[in-house]
Amino acid sequence: MKKILALLVLFSVGFVLASCGSETYEIAMITDTGDIDDGSFNQGTWEGIEEYAKENDISHKYYKPQGESVDDYISAIDLAVAGGAKIVITPGFYFEIPIYVAQTKYPEVNFVILDGSPHNVTVFDDATTPDVDETQTYDGEDPDFTIAENTLSIFFNEHEAGFLAGYAVVKDGLDELGFMGGIAVPAVQRFGIGYVAGAYYAAKELELTSFAFDADYYTYLGSFGPSDDFKTMAATWYDSGVDVIHAAAGGAGFSVMAAANERDDAWLVGVDSDQSDASDSVITSALKGVGTAAYDVLEEFYSDDFNGGNSISLSAADNAVGLPMDTSRFTTFNQAAYDAIFAKLGDTVIVPSSAADLATFVSGLGYTLEEGFTDKI
Repeated sequence: MKKILALLVLFSVGFVLASCGSETYEIAMITDTGDIDDGSFNQGTWEGIEEYAKENDISHKYYKPQGESVDDYISAIDLAVAGGAKIVITPGFYFEIPIYVAQTKYPEVNFVILDGSPHNVTVFDDATTPDVDETQTYDGEDPDFTIAENTLSIFFNEHEAGFLAGYAVVKDGLDELGFMGGIAVPAVQRFGIGYVAGAYYAAKELELTSFAFDADYYTYLGSFGPSDDFKTMAATWYDSGVDVIHAAAGGAGFSVMAAANERDDAWLVGVDSDQSDASDSVITSALKGVGTAAYDVLEEFYSDDFNGGNSISLSAADNAVGLPMDTSRFTTFNQAAYDAIFAKLGDTVIVPSSAADLATFVSGLGYTLEEGFTDKI
């Protein structure tokens, strides 16, 4: 009798495991260093995926890598494909090499990388030694930047979103600004460059002849994760007179937010997603439509219109960047003023996206960046 019971238990367990193993998920997302509820890049992307998948009753799942190495990300992609993924969406530059590997390894699967483009380079030549090529690659082969037909690379004009935020806060009467980026990667740098440019543009319109963005209050934290050290730094900035800090730093932005929460009239500009619900200190957020991009690319995929083999950039003209005016906490800056400046982007106002272009832009407005400012960017 005991043997029969034991066999029944084993049979039941095996049946459950077989049932679990047969479950598949057509749409997969791999998170980067943050979590699915980071209030920023991961969360925004996942919300777009969830919206489309639920509307169309399509199975979907996100996978969190075990670590932060290239191989950890590749392993997470392997798991997603083994789980039945037909399309895998990855947010962030950390996936550039993993997607480069996966696009060839799984030609029957489609891949989308937000804020990145596939390549095999692990170390780029810094050009300080002209006669020595210090480029290194993941596979030991020559540098390769091929975007396969089953892969789509999507970038955003973060500098336009940053510009709108910098413009709005200065027009709203805040003229002591700070910027804290996570890691100095191109997307984060563009947020900061645009933020500074927008602030100077607004200062010009307001005829603030003595306006200057203090270079001491422009920095990169070296991480996208929260830290008490970041909170302390933000607290020091606020106590030194900074009115508002644009934290383009993922989860590290919540450390800045914590410092703002402990002070009266200390403001934060959020990033990527609308972060107004997270704190009353969020005056606005520099939005990047990662959720919308994820939704749209899924719609194209399931309509057999996947734009593989390409890299595209989404701008204000595509309604891919902006500010959430309905939830912003401005005092005087209003929808009409926002619409007016938004309409100028890409037309009469070309927002700079590099340090050199920022210096030229500011100079053209009649101001001069502090010495050494462009080096900090």
